Amino acid sequence: MGKLEIDYCGVKFRNPIVTASGTFGFGYEYNDYVPLEEYGGFAAKGLTRKERAGNKPPRIAETPYGILNSVGLQNPGVETFAKYIMPELAKTFDTNVIANMSGNTIEEYAEMAEILSETDVALIEMNISCPNVKHGGLAFGTNAAVVEELTREVQKRCKKPLVVKLSPNVTDITEIAKAAEAGGADGVSLINTLLGMKIDINTRRPILANNMGGLSGPAVKPVAVRMVHQVYNAVKIPIIGMGGVASGADVIEFMIAGAKLVALGTAMFAKPDLILDVKREINEYMDRFNIDDINDIIGTVELN
Repeated sequence: MGKLEIDYCGVKFRNPIVTASGTFGFGYEYNDYVPLEEYGGFAAKGLTRKERAGNKPPRIAETPYGILNSVGLQNPGVETFAKYIMPELAKTFDTNVIANMSGNTIEEYAEMAEILSETDVALIEMNISCPNVKHGGLAFGTNAAVVEELTREVQKRCKKPLVVKLSPNVTDITEIAKAAEAGGADGVSLINTLLGMKIDINTRRPILANNMGGLSGPAVKPVAVRMVHQVYNAVKIPIIGMGGVASGADVIEFMIAGAKLVALGTAMFAKPDLILDVKREINEYMDRFNIDDINDIIGTVELN
């Protein structure tokens, strides 16, 4: 067995496998299947400044190679997480917790970063696929100038490593990644879900009550790998890769493309103990190719 430890933004991860926010709750349910210590860390459910009930159902729709979700960031709010949930997680589990936050204004993001900085979270992941209510409702993450400004202002009040989660629903992902880096981001994570839609042909109405939702699962993996590769070659800050990861081979592919950590997500809904297979497959790969340190494969793709 080779070395699996990863240093991400100065935080030690026992292996490169984490989870994608929104797929793992606050970890307790999955711990019933596999001890959370098997992961390098996990991203908790996305938080907002105040408690949110989320969107009305139906909020999930299956597709042939993934799912559409429009949960709407249902969560107890950042203060409840900081005061009650995170202290229990820190006391109960010996693994890194990544807090994920979403806001509607720059000030909301900055306030949440300040609150989360006083907790035991390892990293703060900032979801920029949110509507900028002060600028017409377009997502923060679609405008490079706004991403740079947002990141810079949040970083002023953030005491933990700040990872900016990039949306794939843009023309040029490298432009957005460079803006996050210019604003002072310590890392980036990608990709968030692709915007999709499913229609019931009998009723001629969308399946989701919110009409559209985020597509995740195997269908998005080639897009995610391509974007990770592009971003790796565009910025110097480390990457958390995600999007359709369902095996050890997928984790390795993302790392070869340039990711330092790789997140499991939708695949765990069908196989909640997937982490065990993934780790076994990674170890077998390292043995087969005589790789002593998993860090040695990061960004090693050889283009044709």
